Amino acid sequence: MNPFDGLAWTNRFAGLGPDFFTELPAQGLPDPHWVAQSPDCAQLLGLPADWTARPEALAALSGNGAWPGMQPLASVYSGHQFGVWAGQLGDGRALWLGELDTPSGPQELQLKGGGLTPYSRRGDGRAVLRSSIREFLCSEAMAALGVPTTRALCITGSRLPVIRETVETAAVVTRVAPSFIRFGHFEHFAHHDQLDALRRLADWFIAHHAPECANDPEPAVALLRKVSLQTADLIAHWQAVGFCHGVMNTDNMSMLGLTLDYGPFGFMDAFDPGHVCNHSDDRGRYAYARQPAVGFWNLHALAQAFVPLLEGEQEAVGERLLEAVEAYRERFASQMLGRLRAKLGLEGEDAGDQALADDFLKLMAASSADFTITFRRLSRAPTNPEPLRDMFIDREAIDAWLARWRARVTPGAEARMLAVNPAVVLRNHLAEGAIRAAQQNDFTETARLLKVLGRPFDEPAVPSDAALPPDWASTLEVSCSS
Repeated sequence: MNPFDGLAWTNRFAGLGPDFFTELPAQGLPDPHWVAQSPDCAQLLGLPADWTARPEALAALSGNGAWPGMQPLASVYSGHQFGVWAGQLGDGRALWLGELDTPSGPQELQLKGGGLTPYSRRGDGRAVLRSSIREFLCSEAMAALGVPTTRALCITGSRLPVIRETVETAAVVTRVAPSFIRFGHFEHFAHHDQLDALRRLADWFIAHHAPECANDPEPAVALLRKVSLQTADLIAHWQAVGFCHGVMNTDNMSMLGLTLDYGPFGFMDAFDPGHVCNHSDDRGRYAYARQPAVGFWNLHALAQAFVPLLEGEQEAVGERLLEAVEAYRERFASQMLGRLRAKLGLEGEDAGDQALADDFLKLMAASSADFTITFRRLSRAPTNPEPLRDMFIDREAIDAWLARWRARVTPGAEARMLAVNPAVVLRNHLAEGAIRAAQQNDFTETARLLKVLGRPFDEPAVPSDAALPPDWASTLEVSCSS
């Protein structure tokens, strides 16, 4: 029985026409098996409680057939990769299944790892178990942290060999979002002078995902401003939880302000503003401290793609679009300061708050203090400052800072801070533990970790989940093959 019975497939994106995609079936996994499922994501979609017990679910979500209403397709887009125009890209290993009308509103489903598409370039269209577990766990962990993100419904696996640096096994992640439209979709049609398609895409996106922009005298400008504000909110949230994306190319930037495409990523252990999580990023373009500026750069690339959507002299058009992008600066600064105030337990606003936050981060960087643990210990500093002091080499400096902080902080700060400073994030070594067990056909650690990450602000039952990383974690690397 189809577990999606009773849910309507709307498939609005498919109505845009063949300029935007290629229809094709998935290349299914042979002898698939379940690896993991997210009950929270299943609830978001309105799936029945027994959905994983239905054979049709395993088959369809491994690429072995489709249910009535599904319309598998791969979309085309282009983009800038590491700051350089990369030309045509597209869904090289992702396959759009369709759009469900769910209790949470329309949600698109994609299979990541469903085989070759016309946009696979030199790839094989497959995903491996290792990277699939990382994407699955991080998608759901970010949602629990409150960070805007695509979601992950499940992973299916197979013994099918896939060659990366070594021979690995194949897997498919079913990921979920209201839309998977990227900056790169607009860049593609603008770059190739497909202006009718560009206008159709803009009109479609505004109608379905930004209807408030339709009444603006210049809907495209209103849309760009909306995307700029959402992107600022997203990156401020990344910075506040110590998250590094790794590949902030324009084709990996969501038009809805969602965290999109979990390839190489990482939550920082020791705080280092110059931390680079992607071993392939040898120039450090996407270092932690550079993420806000890269987001701004990417919005300028999107603005360039929007130029044909406006009428008038090109210089005047450019000024109106740049003004929309400039909204990012103020929004990011205010969002970042607001999140830092919350992490420090500060109520209201004070002129010295920015300096107080900046000085704390400088002290953390000087001592390579663990990002997550330091803020968690700060949450308890009103009553027990000693564990926090142990994170810093210069005790006099942190004591002087604590004196300034105590003069600013208000009663009830501990409870407020514990609600925004997580105890547990998906550190690389935690993901690696789940991966190594799964490679031995033991998926219990993936399921256990999913539950822990689903309650990130609670102290975990296993203390090591919230402890400093083991020494061997420093040898772990993630790259564009991850």
